[in-house]
Amino acid sequence: MTENAIEGVTLGILGGTGDQGKGLARRFALAGQRVLIGSRSAERAQEAADSLGLDVGGAGNAEVAAEADIVIVAVPWEGHKATLESLREQLAGKIVIDCVNPLGFDKQGAYALPVEEGSAAQQAAAVLPDSRVVAAFHHVSAVLLLDPEVERVELDVLVLGDDREATDTVQALAGRIPGVRGIYGGRLRNAHQVEAFTANLISINRRYKAHAGFRVTDV
Repeated sequence: MTENAIEGVTLGILGGTGDQGKGLARRFALAGQRVLIGSRSAERAQEAADSLGLDVGGAGNAEVAAEADIVIVAVPWEGHKATLESLREQLAGKIVIDCVNPLGFDKQGAYALPVEEGSAAQQAAAVLPDSRVVAAFHHVSAVLLLDPEVERVELDVLVLGDDREATDTVQALAGRIPGVRGIYGGRLRNAHQVEAFTANLISINRRYKAHAGFRVTDV
């Protein structure tokens, strides 16, 4: 799917009341995308949408999952599986982009949590057998996404999945954000290390007081 074709796509963001989901909603809305924020509470979703000051809608997760053409999953890891199980019917046949990072935190910092299915993205694929699950947007700083002073978010987004058309579409979607490139990063079975690398980025950001992303060279 080309970038022009993506312009007419409705993008739903489940867990859009959190900083990551709200930041992605803001950037895609600024790029001209029709965006809907979803939450367990329709009222909270609408409040989050209104707070952006853009043409963004808000509704309950089920309504957003049903109405959107492409859905980004940005819910907390603790509610990941249950949320997706409850939306299996609404998400059938759709591209579902999972950006959830299963992380724990202790006094030493962030660390990757073990996931029975291998990764959050693989768990999503297991729960949603009729959806086209893609892993992406794990390493995008919510602070940069929400900062009105930042016009371009200079980083690459690794896109992983087993459906070539779906990963091409998500790469094109990532490119809608100024400064961002979508880079194919392999099959869904390789999502674990991409999710886990977020712990390393958090360590980098804490040490250097930064909002680091990364670039892939020679591509």
